[in-house]
Amino acid sequence: MTTWSGIAGAGVGVAACLPQAPGVIRAEYPSEDDLRIGGARVSRVRIVSPLYEKVTIGIDDTDTRDEGATWVLALKCAEACALEGVEYLDMRLVQLNPAVPKKTTNCVGSALNFAVRPGRVDALLEYVRDFVESNAVSEDAGIAVYRGIAFDEESSYARRVKTEILTLDEAEAEAERLGVRFIDSNARKGRIGALGAVLWGNKGVEAAGLYGETF
Repeated sequence: MTTWSGIAGAGVGVAACLPQAPGVIRAEYPSEDDLRIGGARVSRVRIVSPLYEKVTIGIDDTDTRDEGATWVLALKCAEACALEGVEYLDMRLVQLNPAVPKKTTNCVGSALNFAVRPGRVDALLEYVRDFVESNAVSEDAGIAVYRGIAFDEESSYARRVKTEILTLDEAEAEAERLGVRFIDSNARKGRIGALGAVLWGNKGVEAAGLYGETF
């Protein structure tokens, strides 16, 4: 259940339009006044919808200098997903440190966000791993997974992955500390960028820029 409130036009949006969204089970209005929508009035509503879990998947190093593109593979993976109980939300391109010596061209990871019904997460992760690893042209591909809306704390790794040259050991240690799981079979350098993609996958436009870059 989520609670919404708005005044004037925003009140129309949350009290009249939002309850008609696909998947809404029911809408509850706290009082009769909340049914008087529009004008200079405040409208409130509680929306009851099916339970979903947010899953963020970071992918990196699926390509080589001569072939492939990680963002293309990630996007194809998400758009081809037809699993019941799994809804693809969005994709983020994450600029990593362009100064690293072992990279393809731009050093960019990809993050996919999904909403997943209870009991369907394992099926999603199996699908993503199989799709990525069967279509990757690099043996370094990394896949990192975080289950949850947001991290409990800000990780310094988010800054460092855009500004420093990190090691696989550092990535794996920070992932364990944050509750991020790697599901790839390679256990190679792609995990460094995959973790970075997860950490930036729910941030704004700054995810696509160099660290500290403003838009």
